[in-house]
Amino acid sequence: MIDLEGKLVRFEELAGECELIAKLATDHKKRELFLRVGGHYRDLAADIKTAIMNAAIDRPNDPDGRLPSR
Repeated sequence: MIDLEGKLVRFEELAGECELIAKLATDHKKRELFLRVGGHYRDLAADIKTAIMNAAIDRPNDPDGRLPSR
C-alpha cells in the first residue's frame, strides 16, 4: 500500500523548502521558478489530503482514519 501520510509530509516539506529558497533567491527568474515548484508541491499535498480524507470516509470504523496495509 502506498504510504499517503508519508508522501503528504514529504510534499509539504518540499513546498516549504522551495518557498524558503525563493525568499532567499536574488535572481528574479530563480525566485519565480522556486515559487512555482513550491506551489506545485502544495497542490500535490492538497490532492493527497483529499485522498486520505476520502479513504477515511470509506472506512468509518477505522479509529485512526489511516489507510489499511495490504
